[in-house]
Parts: sequence; C-alpha cells; structure tokens
Amino acid sequence: MMSSTLVFYIAMLSLPAVVPAQDADPDALYRQRGTPGRAEAAAAVWEAQLAADSANVDAAWKLARAMYWVGTHGPEAGRRAALEKGVAAARHAIAAAPQRPEGHFWAAANMGALAESFGLRQGLRYRADIKRELETVLRIDPGYQQGSADRALGRWYHKVPRLFGGSQQKAEEHLRRSLTYNANSTVSHFFLAELLFDMDRDAEAIAELHKVLNAPPDPDWEPEDRLYKERARQRLN
Repeated sequence: MMSSTLVFYIAMLSLPAVVPAQDADPDALYRQRGTPGRAEAAAAVWEAQLAADSANVDAAWKLARAMYWVGTHGPEAGRRAALEKGVAAARHAIAAAPQRPEGHFWAAANMGALAESFGLRQGLRYRADIKRELETVLRIDPGYQQGSADRALGRWYHKVPRLFGGSQQKAEEHLRRSLTYNANSTVSHFFLAELLFDMDRDAEAIAELHKVLNAPPDPDWEPEDRLYKERARQRLN
C-alpha cells in the first residue's frame, strides 16, 4: 500500500471544477487532450481511481501524464500547480512500481516543465533529479514511448548550462538516438533544430524544421504534432 500522506497530498492538489461522468473513459478523454478541458476531465477520473485504490499504478502515472499536458497547455494560472501535482503522482507510481518506466519518465517530464517555465531556482532544484529519472528509464526500457528518455535527455543537455553538466555534443547524441526509435518524431526533429541553431549549424537546423513539417501524422501524438509543426512554421518564417 502507498503512503496515506502522499495520497492526501495528491487529493489536496485536485481540480474540483472538473466533474466527469462516472462512466467516462479517461483514455478516450486524454486522446482528445487538444480540446480544452478534456485532459482535466481524464485526470479527475484517474485521480478518483487512485483515491479508491492507492496501489493503482496505471492511474498514478496516467494522472502524472495528464498533469504534464495541463501544466504545459492549460490555463496559465494553474500550470505550476498542475505540474507539481504531476510530480507527486509520478512519485506515487515510482514508489508502487520502481521497475516500470512510466513513473520515472513522467516525474522527469513534469519537473522539466517546471524547470523550463518557472525560472533558474526551479531549474537548479530539479536538475539532478530530472537526469537521474531519465537515466533510470534508459536502464529499464530505452525504447519506452519511442525513445522519449533520449529525447528528454537531449533537451536536458541542451538547456542546462555547461557549468552544471550541459553539453551540446551529448545533446545531439541523445536527440539523434531518439530518432532511431521514431524517425518521424516532430518533437525530436524540432528539439534537434533548436540545438543546431545554437551550434551555428543553420542549414542543418532548417533541414530539421522541414522534416517536422513533412512528418506523417501520428494518431497517438496528433496534438503534439500539430503544435510542433506550427512552431516549425513560425521558426522558418
């Protein structure tokens, strides 16, 4: 059984304005996350499942995943609280199933969003934890979610200052490795383009942006594909 204190903490960070139907399918709701309110509704279902069964690992990591979306795409005022809730839910999943990759990855994702969005203090606070969790995913399942851990580590090495462990070379290595799992990943190509621009390799960066635009749609990642294709268009313009 999980810590009652952690379950209470998750419950206290809930979003009471979202009350889904009792028979709502949270996975179906989450697939519609590009529509405002759907990710929050999915999160409310998973939160209720976790409150009913604190050992429900799938509810915990899926709640963390939904909170990442809300914390990066939802209303501005609630983003930080959503990401902190995502960290708590992911840690719950890690405590319940430390040998599964999901909790480790979504803990890193939520911490990474906090680090990128809320200033240097947040970045320094989570820097080591993010790297540790992503390296744990690589040890457990390097191909998890189409190489997402390598993609996120590439971003980590790109965005962390060199003084604190950042490395453009390692960033490129991880991002290119992530593309071996999904050669059409719009996110990986976009992150690689940003890195190449910072390395003054503009022609290669522009080529990566065109790969974002030309990537075929992925039904599992349609909202993300749409977002990064638009960002690639803006950068090319």
